[in-house]
Amino acid sequence: MKRYRSYAKGSSAGAKRWRVAGVAGVAVALVGVGLGVAAAADSAVPTVNCPTVADKLGAVPAQAQAEIARNLQLLNTQIQEANNRIRTTQGQGGANFIQNAILGPLKDKRFAAINRMETAIGRTIAKPNLNAEGLSGCSLNANGGGNASPEPADVPAASVSAGAAAVGNVGTIICPDVVINVAVPAQARAEIDRNLALLQTQINEANARLKSSVGQGGANFVQNAILGPLKDKRFAAINRMETAIGRNAAKPDLNAEGLSTCSLNAAGGGAGAAPTAAPTTQAPANNGNAGNNGNAGNNGNNQAAASRNTGNVGINDGTAQVDCPDVVINVAIPAQAANEVNQNLALLQTQINEANARIKSTAFQGGVNFINNAILGPLKDKRFAAINRMETAIGRNAAKPDLNAEGLSACNLNK
Repeated sequence: MKRYRSYAKGSSAGAKRWRVAGVAGVAVALVGVGLGVAAAADSAVPTVNCPTVADKLGAVPAQAQAEIARNLQLLNTQIQEANNRIRTTQGQGGANFIQNAILGPLKDKRFAAINRMETAIGRTIAKPNLNAEGLSGCSLNANGGGNASPEPADVPAASVSAGAAAVGNVGTIICPDVVINVAVPAQARAEIDRNLALLQTQINEANARLKSSVGQGGANFVQNAILGPLKDKRFAAINRMETAIGRNAAKPDLNAEGLSTCSLNAAGGGAGAAPTAAPTTQAPANNGNAGNNGNAGNNGNNQAAASRNTGNVGINDGTAQVDCPDVVINVAIPAQAANEVNQNLALLQTQINEANARIKSTAFQGGVNFINNAILGPLKDKRFAAINRMETAIGRNAAKPDLNAEGLSACNLNK
């Protein structure tokens, strides 16, 4: 009897044993290869490489220090999160995965953080340009390594003191003179004096607040918290003077809108805090311009006595004369503009003299509106042009001022 079957069975078992052993060997080999690949991959995980920001900050005011520190720490956190995502997504997404899914969003986050730091500093001193666009982009360290926390945890103390020094220039408030260019009735004199004194008090208080609030509130703090309210107070005071005079005489137009706005002399040293002299309480004999001291605290800002139109002298023989508001140069006049400004100031007086002469030579001509249409109207246009020329002359070498050409060009008739 042949026993091939038994032999075949044994052969099958042996083959199975060899197959199991072979599979196990291959598995061990594959595991070994896998561990080697993993080890190799771990050693070559790339990391992000970002430019530093802290060393570009410059002066940091004390008020911004905490916010700057938070955002610097956030920059470090963003880098660490990006590195962790690169490590945990190895082999995913194709060639551009890291750029599109990690470096691109990281750039956006960094841009926002750097912008916040610019804004934080800008609330107290001039807003810096930290080059958010240039510093927000990061590259890749293909072989790993690099500094995962390149920004310091705290803002250097030296930067804080530098910021304090940067805001040390207080400046002063500069306001246009308020000129009472009409006769003041006796009944209104006390109220006029009180409000002229109040105008100076308002300037003094604004200067005091300017000094005590250094470093507060951001770029627009002075405009919104000091100059804006001061304008409202001055407008109300000038209006009260118009009303006081108007109770016992024709209500004048003292140009409350044009004279209520003040500016900041950032260099300081202005005379805005000097005492305000009240106008003479004696009603002016002719055209009322003896009350020119309205806001004497700012006279120091005029180039010289010649920097104002002290005219309206004219002819005093009983003929009606024009009555024009003084043109006050309430800003410093650059040397290059002095001649042109003086020429136009002199021209304003010449225009008044010519108008007065024409009134005299055309007496009884032309009807009721003759003087207004033929003399006062053209005079207004000439004065407007002359005042505009002075603004332009100053503006060629300094900030162009607003001399209120519209408000100061119109003249009345003093009968």
